[in-house]
Amino acid sequence: MLPSTCTATIPNRRALITLFSRLRTSDGQSDPAPFYARLRESGEILPAPWGGHLVNSYRLCQQVLKSRQWLVPSREWRTRDNDASRWNSPSFLLMNETLPMQNPPEHTRLRRFLGNMFNGGVLDSLRPVIQRAVQRQLDHYMNRLREGPADFVTHVSEEIPVVTIGEWMEIPRADYGLLRALTHDQVYTQELFPTASEIEVSDAATARLRFYFADLVQERRRKPGTDPVSLWIQRWDAIEPERDTADSTIHSIAIFMILAALETTSHLLANVVRLLLEHPDQLAQLQENDELIPDAIEEVLRYDAPIHMISRVAAEPTELAGAAINAGEIVHLMVGSAHHDPTHYREPHLFDVRRRLGGPAGHLSFGAGIHYCLGSTLARLEAEVLLKALLPLPLSRLQIAAPPQWAPRVAFRRMTTLPLALN
Repeated sequence: MLPSTCTATIPNRRALITLFSRLRTSDGQSDPAPFYARLRESGEILPAPWGGHLVNSYRLCQQVLKSRQWLVPSREWRTRDNDASRWNSPSFLLMNETLPMQNPPEHTRLRRFLGNMFNGGVLDSLRPVIQRAVQRQLDHYMNRLREGPADFVTHVSEEIPVVTIGEWMEIPRADYGLLRALTHDQVYTQELFPTASEIEVSDAATARLRFYFADLVQERRRKPGTDPVSLWIQRWDAIEPERDTADSTIHSIAIFMILAALETTSHLLANVVRLLLEHPDQLAQLQENDELIPDAIEEVLRYDAPIHMISRVAAEPTELAGAAINAGEIVHLMVGSAHHDPTHYREPHLFDVRRRLGGPAGHLSFGAGIHYCLGSTLARLEAEVLLKALLPLPLSRLQIAAPPQWAPRVAFRRMTTLPLALN
């Protein structure tokens, strides 16, 4: 661990608004590191122009995520906020029902009910599913490349997660494209400042997701199987006498699984390829020694996490690095900044597959504390299988054909295109 730095001059409100406006553009998302550096230079914690605080250092982000004194902005908190029209939209109401938006004791109850969904046995059963999906998509993609440049996101990184979670939940393959598109539209609601038109898009996607999974739950009631949805129904019925309440809970869990599994994992898979092609020396090291694959995956997660901002609210009056925080006040944890904090990582600007992060605890890409991501092991497995299939290929012939395109966001990263070509 390196020594921490002192707080610098706090930028004015207008400067911060300008910075976030630029960060939220596609160009800003193509290289957010300079924006995060500016935040860190201004201090570990800053007043946010819209209220609350921005937390920029690894030390403080980790501290907040691990502390029971900090809560997720739940339905109760949102009803006290001024932006009632935003929080009462159907898409936000759906998110309020999901596991990440619950605080104890409801979070404890749901988490205990779900258990360790992706334990060793489940991962072992999913590995051949992922291997088949990876091989099928890579074969298809390499054939497309022989005809000219092709988008890795469309043909590979967005396909593997939906096939994996779809086969696990026994969702019809014909519905994969629909669920992928609805996920992209619904995620607007989880951004920092969605526009009115984005909330409308998210609300429409939410309505279709609710209808789809309500229908799926009813189908599994009529024809139960050994799939997770059928098992959730069986287990929840044992503890919830009201059928409508049980069904509502199960279909919220199912929606959450889709939302959590697709975009974030697709970003990880596309980033694995992008970063290795941008750093051929690191790719060469992996090809020489595939035992570095686990470290490489953790470094990809650190260098450019799928989620760059997480919000928490104070359960009671407290202090954070000298800043007084009122009960119910929100802080935005700038995880993207924390992962490039030079007081925590040596030379964080370097992408290094030999970096020893100490495993999952070496970054905050999947959160920390009681809200640590349930699907982290599955995402890592998908990345591992993809890398093992890629490394024997003649990757030295692959090149990035055009700059990747990025969705204009702040919290959730999404690479919309990664055009590659054979050299």
